Amino acid sequence: MLSGKKIILGISGSIAAYKAAILTRLLVKAGCQVRVVMTPASTGFIAPLTLATLSGNNVIWELADNDSWNNHVEYGLWADLFLIAPASANTLAKMAHGYCDTMLQAVYLSARCPVMIAPAMDEDMWKHPATQKNISTLQSMGHQIIPVEHGELASGLIGPGRMAEPEQILKNVEQFFGAKKKLNAVKALVCLGPTVEAIDAVRFISNHSSGKMGIALANALRQQGAAVTIVSGPVKENIPAMQRHIRVTSAAEMYEAVLQEQNNHQLIIMAAAVADYTVEHPADHKIKKSGDTLTLTLTKTKDILMELGKRKQPGQLLIGFALETNDEEQNALKKLEQKNADYIILNSLNDEGAGFAGDMNRVTVFSKKHKPVVFPLQSKSELSKKIIEHILVYEAI
Repeated sequence: MLSGKKIILGISGSIAAYKAAILTRLLVKAGCQVRVVMTPASTGFIAPLTLATLSGNNVIWELADNDSWNNHVEYGLWADLFLIAPASANTLAKMAHGYCDTMLQAVYLSARCPVMIAPAMDEDMWKHPATQKNISTLQSMGHQIIPVEHGELASGLIGPGRMAEPEQILKNVEQFFGAKKKLNAVKALVCLGPTVEAIDAVRFISNHSSGKMGIALANALRQQGAAVTIVSGPVKENIPAMQRHIRVTSAAEMYEAVLQEQNNHQLIIMAAAVADYTVEHPADHKIKKSGDTLTLTLTKTKDILMELGKRKQPGQLLIGFALETNDEEQNALKKLEQKNADYIILNSLNDEGAGFAGDMNRVTVFSKKHKPVVFPLQSKSELSKKIIEHILVYEAI
């Protein structure tokens, strides 16, 4: 199952680093090619020579070694999986916020492969809200977190925070590569985030969409084996490496990009919050304040989901979103029919904890094939996995 799989093993500064020797040996014995990347702090817990001997490859922990440069980009492109075990609280924080002050971080930021993380730290550090927020951020990026174990910790306390044992980590790796991916060879297009419609050179009309739900759906599709292309409006969220990422700003730009891509994809998810109206004549300079009122003439934008529905090819699956504040179900069903979509995913701003910007969501999935299905409030990452799994029960793409 693991024969020939290329794995980067990242090791950070935790007492659990001593287990990396056992983990390296287990991976190599299973047939993996293993390259080890360490943080400088981790070299105080386990010697690089030990890991080089067990892996059969040089171990790196510095961006430059004497007069040579360690190519972190090449490492990031080489691997089938980046496994970080142990991942300390410090390393988790750096990963979540994009810091790059160690070789491990440089490889992580260059990696295009899936990422699996085995945290290790003391109980209070593990339970701290900052750590839990970082874990949620990393999960929202599509990274798999191997649960910590409950037991004796380096501090002498007994509680959660122990890194999973090497044998358990190996099982997670085996399950990852052994899992049947239902969307292998399927090309999926995901549109996400807001659009920005210029008023003048400095002002614009937009909305509160963060793109988090769309990113989570893209990650869920990727985990099922799909080749994902993202078309996004301006978002602040980190978008993991996909096959392609097309950036747009306005509704008109998104319309052109999406329609150009439509025929290249079997599955399309319109999770973007596209402006319904745009300014008819935006000024090319800053409009100076004068008078008590300012009148803007708005014109309707092109309906991307409607056009996708009109041009839908046989066998192509089209999924849209409906964000509603009233008559939710009625409006969602109307959209399902009018836009010729296969599925409409309803968000209601009346649901506490759901909607824009947050990490949680609650949705109802409407389809022409079965009764509506309600998914309760949960993380957008877990919700996206369940939505994709639910749709794949009824669809053979």
